[in-house]
Amino acid sequence: MTLDLAAYAKGNGIKYFMISYTDLFGGQRAKLVPAGAIAGMQEDGAGFAGFATWLDLTPAHPDLFAMPDASSVIQLPWKKEVAWVAADCVMDGKPVDQAPRVILKRLVAEAAKEGLRVKTGVEAEFFLITADGQKISDEYDTAEKPCYDQQAVMRRYDVIAEICDYMLELGWGPYQNDHEDANGQFEMNWEFDDALSTADKHSFFKFMVKSVAEKHGLRATFMPKPFKGLTGNGCHCHISVWDLDGKVNAFADKEMQFGLSAKGRTFLGGVMKHASALAAITNPTVNSYKRINAPRTISGATWAPNTVTWTGNNRTHMVRVPGPGRFELRLPDGAVNPYLLQAIVIAAGLSGLRSNADPGPHYDIDMYQDGHTVTGAPKLPLNLMDALREYEKDTELQAMLGIEFSAAYLKLKHGEWNAYCGHFTQWERDTTLDI
Repeated sequence: MTLDLAAYAKGNGIKYFMISYTDLFGGQRAKLVPAGAIAGMQEDGAGFAGFATWLDLTPAHPDLFAMPDASSVIQLPWKKEVAWVAADCVMDGKPVDQAPRVILKRLVAEAAKEGLRVKTGVEAEFFLITADGQKISDEYDTAEKPCYDQQAVMRRYDVIAEICDYMLELGWGPYQNDHEDANGQFEMNWEFDDALSTADKHSFFKFMVKSVAEKHGLRATFMPKPFKGLTGNGCHCHISVWDLDGKVNAFADKEMQFGLSAKGRTFLGGVMKHASALAAITNPTVNSYKRINAPRTISGATWAPNTVTWTGNNRTHMVRVPGPGRFELRLPDGAVNPYLLQAIVIAAGLSGLRSNADPGPHYDIDMYQDGHTVTGAPKLPLNLMDALREYEKDTELQAMLGIEFSAAYLKLKHGEWNAYCGHFTQWERDTTLDI
């Protein structure tokens, strides 16, 4: 039975709803709707001009309507009179095939037809920086190896604890918070969930972290590589597949190597098979490739992959299997679209299951030190253009994400790359002025 948002408003003291959708570039778009109007919005949707956001639409297109999914509603813990609700994009009465949440819901349904329920957890890293975005916010956070720094995390206790308190209140099951490997960087973890729920929570988490940071006079950024020499923001994704009841882990088999079942290996095989094309989605910005192809950072390691390899419990590879019944994809970064991340994982995994894909040999080596000894594994793309070319070549993955989406995404991302190439930098002047 669908939740009545008007009744929800009355029962929870809601004055306004934020009807929110995420565009192709991960931008969160919303309309603030008075509670008195939510019944009509729940029936007909909130109207947007799609061209005004990062979707491949023109000013001539009809209205795009964001249909609130009442099951996703969240009362803002820091502003109780407002509720956020994720929405699905509709135009002319039909789902917008290029809309990220629409794509994810379709792939979740495809997996369900095969008796599978994909569950995931994400590790969304972020920096707390000054309001002007120029430097980290804690002038005393200068350690060479700042990861898990006790004093540094306590100097930002007010921000981190407030966010964690809100996750506790929302019932997300947060279980740890830490200072990460870069100065000024943090990570907060909550329990894994169904892929769509994880995507909605991930989207809301980014909104919440930014809002709380601003409340404290700071700024939060999930930018993949905001500072030269410091470890970038990853968004590692932990993946398992269950039966439709969510009780039997189809990836778990204690008799198999690493505790990963035959079905888990073929799902992983799909991820490995499509890895280079995956990067166009999991690492979607020009800046992303400053992280996955970075030189050694101040702390001594980038903690990001640059080669398509997998292993057991070893963080120097693109994929690690940290324990039975799941694996961790370490490729995605902080700029990844929460919905497209989940969609691309499911698409690649279903491809692997359907083709009985072999993930190939695992490597039990330190890739940062001995990666040069691996000759049979492809390198990850060096830049956004290389990643887009890999995605263009991967027609199977394009079809699974959707031809309309793929065409729109490639068109807009090529435009972003061209804009970047047309931008003049100080580096060019420094290295070329006197040639």
